Amino acid sequence: MPSSPSSLPSWPPPRPTVTGVLRTVERLLLRGEQRTARRNAWDAVLEDRRRARARRESESAVGRAGPAGGTSALPR
Repeated sequence: MPSSPSSLPSWPPPRPTVTGVLRTVERLLLRGEQRTARRNAWDAVLEDRRRARARRESESAVGRAGPAGGTSALPR
């Protein structure tokens, strides 16, 4: 009885992604704690970039809202 199509390997085989290759190299070169520390550091970098982008967008929105020293919606 022929095997089902789902059990056959796909051809051509899927190409590895850059992320997958980097994670494999990382796994080979770094111990678990180092890997965790590096990922935590990278997550912190990405979060800093996200906050900086949000700050720039907020400053831009405030700049478009009107001149400085104008009336404010917040009580003084």
